[in-house]
Amino acid sequence: MKYSIKKQFTIIFVALMAGTIILNWILSNSFLESYYINNKIKVLLTVYDKINQAAENNEIGSDEFVEEFQEISNTFNINMIILDNEAKMLYATDNDISRLSKILSDKIFMVTPEQIEEVEALFNGQKNYIIHRTTDPGMRNDYIEMWGFLDNGNLFLIRTAVESIRESVEIANRLMFYIGGLTILVSAFIIWIVTSKLTKPINALAKISERMIQLDFNAKYTGKANNEVALLGENINTLSKTLEKTISELKTANIELQKDLEKKIEIDEMRKEFLSNVSHELKTPIALIQGYAEGLKEGIHDDTEGKDFYCEVIMDEAAKMNSLVKKLLTLNQLESGVDQINIERFDLSDLIKGCLNSTSILRKQKAITTIFDSKEAVYVWADEFKVEEVIMNFLTNAIHHVSNEMLIEVKIIRMEHVVRVTVFNSGQLMEDNELPRIWEKFYKVDKARTREYGGSGIGLSIVKAIMESMNQKYGVYNVDNGVVFYFELELDYHE
Repeated sequence: MKYSIKKQFTIIFVALMAGTIILNWILSNSFLESYYINNKIKVLLTVYDKINQAAENNEIGSDEFVEEFQEISNTFNINMIILDNEAKMLYATDNDISRLSKILSDKIFMVTPEQIEEVEALFNGQKNYIIHRTTDPGMRNDYIEMWGFLDNGNLFLIRTAVESIRESVEIANRLMFYIGGLTILVSAFIIWIVTSKLTKPINALAKISERMIQLDFNAKYTGKANNEVALLGENINTLSKTLEKTISELKTANIELQKDLEKKIEIDEMRKEFLSNVSHELKTPIALIQGYAEGLKEGIHDDTEGKDFYCEVIMDEAAKMNSLVKKLLTLNQLESGVDQINIERFDLSDLIKGCLNSTSILRKQKAITTIFDSKEAVYVWADEFKVEEVIMNFLTNAIHHVSNEMLIEVKIIRMEHVVRVTVFNSGQLMEDNELPRIWEKFYKVDKARTREYGGSGIGLSIVKAIMESMNQKYGVYNVDNGVVFYFELELDYHE
């Protein structure tokens, strides 16, 4: 790969190592001598301060002074001589005192043209000392010399050889230590920046992988570099997409499987409930038919009136069973979608009047007052036959449960896009928990009363199936003095 991390690291570290070596060599060649000389001058200045302090304290020549400066002389390879105002020697570190005295004398009396101004400044009190580098002709060594006056007027000369091997090595090593330390710091900084840049995408990939562990596939690698990390990032992005798609498919399949399982359980429960309810509904009429048939066979009643009564009971119970089976077949066709919906335009008001006429005998027998004052035609779009069945179910349900004022009221309410038909019957209110359950198959609010008029608990389930097949609303609610059932149909706007 063109921009391999391995190559990048190799080039960087080789360049840093070579740069460090070259930098050290350049710095050593450029600044070692200057640093060495400056260090020598610092030593001379330090010695001057100590001598000046000893002169002020009148300690020159004392045992402590001699011991201290002897150690300084040995450590830094320094020679010095101190003279009083009368040119008498006060202290010297060299056995060859005459040579040091001559050197100091030459400094004062054998002034070169280049040194005239500096020496005049010294004797005029403008400065206390002169520092310069010189070569000793006799010994052929370079020296750094410092001479001048102490604060008390004593004359001094301090000199140190530049070629001191021991001191040169120590100074060179010290300088190398400083340069090496600086180089290490700079190199460490550069490596830190470079490695941070190189590891940043790796850290990003690590975070992406952590999010993938938590099944979060929204994070994507967006690096632009052309190296192994970028290739790994692209592969992780591809892996993330593949995993996301696979997990999504698995979740979808799992949801569908769960729905199928729940549906299967629901169907199984409905089947069990249906069989139980059908068995319960058929048990009583079958028992009655069997009992009365056995009575006829055994000749319990020989008279014609008794036999007719037995036959009427058998026929009545058989009719109830037949009605139940027909309703179950109708409900099954509606729920399975086998029964086709035939949408047509018809007069809803006229249909309700026809249903009221069909139930007039039942209403007269119970002395029920009926109110329906819709005189104009109301045209709707729906399956007329199925709407008639809904109205008949609501009316017969109202007739069987009406009480108190014995009032049934049917209304047609025009709304914006639909028309609502309400069937009210006065009487006992239903419990709130019963309202949503009355649409269930075989559910009966008052089982004893339902058995009394031959109800099967299927009628409202048929209403529910019909209205849902036409995708229209239906429902029930309590009012102050009774119960209201309702359904809605699509209104014909061109009537």
